[in-house]
Amino acid sequence: MVKKLMLRGPWSLLPIGAFLLLFIGSGTYLTLQGVEFAFYKVSASVAILPAIMMAVLLGKQSLQGNIGVFLEGVREKNIVTMCMIYLLAGAYIEVLKGIGGVEATTYLALHFIPEEATLPGVFLIGAFLSTAIGTSMGTIAALSPIALGIGKTLGIDPALMAGAIISGAMFGDNLSMISDTTIAATQVHPCSLKDKFKLNALIAMGPMILTLVLFAMAGQGEGHIPPEAAPPALIFTLPYFVVLVLALLGINIFVVLSLGLMMGGIVGLVWAPDYSFLHFTKDILGGYKEMSEILILSLLIGGLSELAKEGGGIRYLIEKTDGFIRKWATKAHGSRVVEGAISFIVSFCDICTANNVVAIILGGEATLELSQRYKIAFARTASLVTIFSCVFQGLLPYGAQVLLAGSLAGVSPLSIIPHVYYCYLLGIGAVLAIIFKWPTYVSRDERG
Repeated sequence: MVKKLMLRGPWSLLPIGAFLLLFIGSGTYLTLQGVEFAFYKVSASVAILPAIMMAVLLGKQSLQGNIGVFLEGVREKNIVTMCMIYLLAGAYIEVLKGIGGVEATTYLALHFIPEEATLPGVFLIGAFLSTAIGTSMGTIAALSPIALGIGKTLGIDPALMAGAIISGAMFGDNLSMISDTTIAATQVHPCSLKDKFKLNALIAMGPMILTLVLFAMAGQGEGHIPPEAAPPALIFTLPYFVVLVLALLGINIFVVLSLGLMMGGIVGLVWAPDYSFLHFTKDILGGYKEMSEILILSLLIGGLSELAKEGGGIRYLIEKTDGFIRKWATKAHGSRVVEGAISFIVSFCDICTANNVVAIILGGEATLELSQRYKIAFARTASLVTIFSCVFQGLLPYGAQVLLAGSLAGVSPLSIIPHVYYCYLLGIGAVLAIIFKWPTYVSRDERG
């Protein structure tokens, strides 16, 4: 009888490696063929399917047993909770877009920016908008046409303007209470959104101020913006502020998003011309669809990770990382080495997948256990994984954010990367925070 080939120990990581190889390989091949958005032509949720088949067929248990393990990973509480939040966040964002909230916020902000402060102003608008709507891609898509048009009128280098837009977008992607990045980080490393925000904000504020200074020094062009019509009504921005305040108060995120969704619908039905109840329901469904890919991928990665865990692969990875930490860590520098290892894991995953949410989930088992084993506060771990995944996501020439901004600006993605000042400064700030063990705040609500 032929003995069944089984993936055990480090070999149980082979399916995850196959997934990364297929995804990176297809993206690299298409890039060399000159295809735009090459790394997004083969969806990660499709590229992962052969890896899942390999893991199920060659897993530790019987075929039926491996399928059961996979389903256990899919229905794991944190994964399901994360997916439900994705659906609510997608519906909320789409409704606010449908009633004109994104355009109103952008136009109102740009209306009050002095011409001599255009670049730092665009960065601040992007930071606020991305924090309010929780999506860097949505921010870039909404802000770019207006900001790039103003930049063209003023004679500002489009690559520099695109750098300001991406910088602002990645600020909110990292900090926003409703960004999929934050949702993933706080679900994988169970901590409150408020605690993660406080720690993250303390690290991010310095880089934000320095970014403003750099953009102010970068030059503002020599043109002049002609007077425009009155901006849209302020009422359409109200749901953003309500959601932001409620989230900062520590209200349950399901309650926050539900209230934001209802308020957005009411504002649209009362004040937005031609916005009907049918539009409202259609936008909710559209929001679900917008989140469908990341939701499906989260479920599939949850199942694949559980199979790797069952086979001992995750344990092997953690033990190897632990061995490195024990070798290099001293009593005085132990937490620094651990936090550096956590940051490296999520950074490497993001470089491989060009998706910061996937990076957080993919490396989640390892970063969670390291956080538990070495008593790193979950809120701090969640902050570090969001920071470093966003830093690299904003600097990858094949990342969606840089590709989208480059496409809208009509410039090469490589010409934009030197101007994404915030991501460089945020990375430096996070490294300094690790070295100097700052900030030290841990909430009494910390569950680590």
